[in-house]
Amino acid sequence: MGLDIGDVRTGVALSDPLGIIAQAHAVIDASPPQRAVEALRKIVEEQGVTHIVAGLPLNQRGERGPQAEKVLSFIELLRTAVPVEVSTIDERFSTAGAQRSLLEAGMRRKGRKQVIDKVAAQQILQTYLDRRKHLGTSPSP
Repeated sequence: MGLDIGDVRTGVALSDPLGIIAQAHAVIDASPPQRAVEALRKIVEEQGVTHIVAGLPLNQRGERGPQAEKVLSFIELLRTAVPVEVSTIDERFSTAGAQRSLLEAGMRRKGRKQVIDKVAAQQILQTYLDRRKHLGTSPSP
């Protein structure tokens, strides 16, 4: 499972059973955090998720800023609720890339707002899957 964690919404993506293709799955409300964690726990259980990769919003210099610290706090809360490994990946350009993809597809602004988070999660997860494939390991988010 891939996550694009935000203050308002969290995008969720899932991979196919072989861990090759990431697919946008859902957008959940991020507030309150406990409710978001419960929604994610339910998806983990229902979908048989074995690994979660969350985007970590580093700044342009690759350092943690205030938003990255918020995401890390949420991840710690998530780790106490799910019985699977949770790791992070640099997500500096995932939302911008998702926005670009949706613009190229001709999606209107209102439609983009409703799906941008899960498309960003899809890009985060696909990046992770591609890196794992390149390294010759078998991922299973």
